[in-house]
Amino acid sequence: METQEKTKQKRSVRIREQKNALKAHKEQNAGKLGEVKSSLNNIPTSPRKMRLVADMVRGVQVDKALNILKFSTKAASKTLEKLLLSAIANWQQANEDVKLEEANLYIKQISVNEGRMLKRLRPAPQGRGYRVRKRSNHVTILLDSASAS
Repeated sequence: METQEKTKQKRSVRIREQKNALKAHKEQNAGKLGEVKSSLNNIPTSPRKMRLVADMVRGVQVDKALNILKFSTKAASKTLEKLLLSAIANWQQANEDVKLEEANLYIKQISVNEGRMLKRLRPAPQGRGYRVRKRSNHVTILLDSASAS
C-alpha cells in the first residue's frame, strides 16, 4: 500500500512540475506564442501594385482581411489571399490545441520586396529596341494572435 501511495505521489509531483514548466515557458515566450510566418517568392506582378493591396490588409483581423481580398478587383489580391490562407494553415499546424476563432489572429506584418527583374527588348522605330523590365516581387506575411494564450 505504501509503495502505491509513493508512486502516486511521485506521479502527481511530476505532473505538477510539468505544468509549472509549461506555465514558465508560456510566460517566457509570451510575445512569441502564436506567431507564424509565410512567404511567397517571385510573384510575377509589380511590387508597386502588390503594395497597394498589402496596405489594405496590414494590421487587420484575418477574417476581415480575407473578405477585403476576396472582394477586391485587383489582380494581386488573389495571390495575397492564397498566401494568407497558407499562413493560417501554418498557424493551425503549429497551434493544434487552440481554436482558430478563439485565437483572434491578425496580420502583424506584411512586407513586399522586389524580386528579380526580367529584361526584354521591344522593337522600336529605326532599328532600335526599347528595354521592357518585367518585375516580380517577394511577399512575407507574419500572423500573430491578439490574445496570446
